[in-house]
Amino acid sequence: MDGYWFTSDMFTVELGEDKEINPGRYGRQLAIWLKAQLEQRGYSVEPVIAEDWGRCLMLSRDPFMLWVGCGNVDDSAEDDPSSSMITWHCFPSAEVPLFKRIFGKQDTSAALSKLDADLRFILSAAPTIRLVAEP
Repeated sequence: MDGYWFTSDMFTVELGEDKEINPGRYGRQLAIWLKAQLEQRGYSVEPVIAEDWGRCLMLSRDPFMLWVGCGNVDDSAEDDPSSSMITWHCFPSAEVPLFKRIFGKQDTSAALSKLDADLRFILSAAPTIRLVAEP
């Protein structure tokens, strides 16, 4: 699962938001919106986590970490932070901690497939989001 790439005028770059992560990396508005959408679908989502590459929405930590990563994937946001041409990306991920992998295989496929389907539905249902091919 590589995730979803899209453009939308729903999300803009907040002044200085990349100071929390790396220069040119954005997505706070996307993460806040996506958090609310996932909560409406029954997920319990921790507060948005700033990462080097964008934002992380942690949905579960046990028996494995289930999360969504999101942010921008191009540099157009630096030139025009209000641009509807910014390409955004979000992707589902599941991680099994090393100590749990040592003692047995954790099957993440069902949870990851459900999260991917929910992301696809959320993004496809939003009228101002235009899914695009991988940049």
